[in-house]
Amino acid sequence: MRIARDGTWFYLGSPINRFELVRLFSSILKKEGGKYFLVTPVEKVGILVDDAPFVAVDFEATGSGDGQELTFETHVGDIAVAGPEHPIRVERDPRTGEPSPYVLVRANLEALIDRKSFYRLVELGAHHEVDGERWFGLWSSGQFFPVIPSAVLEA
Repeated sequence: MRIARDGTWFYLGSPINRFELVRLFSSILKKEGGKYFLVTPVEKVGILVDDAPFVAVDFEATGSGDGQELTFETHVGDIAVAGPEHPIRVERDPRTGEPSPYVLVRANLEALIDRKSFYRLVELGAHHEVDGERWFGLWSSGQFFPVIPSAVLEA
């Protein structure tokens, strides 16, 4: 089994098109030592994950400033409110600089934030000092999540 970067689940090279089945498999997905497994009481089967096992396909923002809350929904119906237990992080491709934003959904399992949601998040961004450096990032649940150094945006 494999999960593609876009969140499509595959079995023997064919996509699994039944949402209920994907939802069931996602509920028994675990990450251990950097590897992914489907774990039942009697079996533990390895699964390949191209990037992150989930995709955050939408979010809702409530409040503003450092009182803002960002609530994400994944393609399999999981909900996560960004904050200390569900941090947002952004990786940048060292060659192209393209960002890949993620939110922790549950137990070491992240969701790649889809492009349309990331563009909407950028509209909510703010500048804030972190460890003596100014960053552009996002507030949620009283925590600031750095996205990119402010100096890079100004260059």
